Amino acid sequence: MAHLRETSDKALKLLRTLPRVQIGNLRPNPNSKQNDKRGRAQHGGDKHGAGNKGSGQRQNFMRLGYETGNQPFYMRFPYEPYYKGHHLKRQYPPISLIQLQVLIDTNRIDTSQPIDISTLCNSGLLKLRPAEMEYGFQLTDDGLDNFKAKINIEVQHASEAVIAAVEKNGGVIRTAYYDPRSLHMLANPKKWFQKGVPIPSRMLPPQDAVDYYTNPKNRGYLANPEEISKERLVLAQKYGYELPKIENDSTYEMLTTTKDPRQIFYGLEPGWLINIVDKTIIKRIVE
Repeated sequence: MAHLRETSDKALKLLRTLPRVQIGNLRPNPNSKQNDKRGRAQHGGDKHGAGNKGSGQRQNFMRLGYETGNQPFYMRFPYEPYYKGHHLKRQYPPISLIQLQVLIDTNRIDTSQPIDISTLCNSGLLKLRPAEMEYGFQLTDDGLDNFKAKINIEVQHASEAVIAAVEKNGGVIRTAYYDPRSLHMLANPKKWFQKGVPIPSRMLPPQDAVDYYTNPKNRGYLANPEEISKERLVLAQKYGYELPKIENDSTYEMLTTTKDPRQIFYGLEPGWLINIVDKTIIKRIVE
C-alpha cells in the first residue's frame, strides 16, 4: 500500500507541475497520422509533378525556341545585317605569349624544332576543332614582356606587337592558311597516317584571305621574302629594338626552315605515304 501511495503522490505532483490541458497544446501521438499522398505541390501528388493538363503533363517536349504559338524571340526583332554569314566566318582560338612560354618552360614544346599547329596540338593542352569552323590559332600579346624564347613558329593570325615580341628575341614568325582537310590532319596526324592514304596538297587560301597572307607586314607565307626582310627592319625601328642577325645564329638552319605553300607537314612532301606499322616512308617518284 505504501508503494501505491508513493506512486500516486508522484503522479499528482507531476500533474501539478505540468501545464493545463488546452486545445492549443493538444497534439496527436507521433506517427499516428499517415498521409496517403506524396505532397507534391498544390495537387498533393496526384499530378506526379508534371503540372495540370496540357502538353507539359504529357511529356511532349517542344523544340528549342518554340513559345507555344507566340511570336518567337528571334522573330520579334528586326534583322541585323552584321549577322549575315556569321556561322561561316573562320574562327581562330587564341593562344597567348605567356601560355606559349609556359609550354616551352615545361618542355611540352621543343624550341629546337619549328612550331606549327601539329606541335601545339601534340602538347596535350591545346585542341583544334575544324568541324566548328576553327581554322588555326592566333597568337595574342598577353604576357608580352615576359616572353623570352627564340622560336620558329607558324600561326594563322598575329598582331604587330606579337610579331615584334618574337623577332626581338631572334625568332621567326609566319602566318599561314590551312584548308579544313589539312587542319584535320595537323590536329591528329596519327589518325590520318593510320588510314594509309598519301599526304594531299594544301589548298590555297580563299579570296578574302589572300590579301592577309600575301602581306609582308603580317609575315604571310605567300609574301615576298625580300619584302619581309625589309618589314623586319621597319618594325624593329618602330618598337626601338635592335634586330638580331639570325644569319650568325647557331640555329640558323632551324630558324629558316619553312614549308612550301602546298606542304602540310614539316619534312613530308605531298604524295608521300607514311606507314606507321613498318615505320617507313614511301616517297613518290617524279619522273
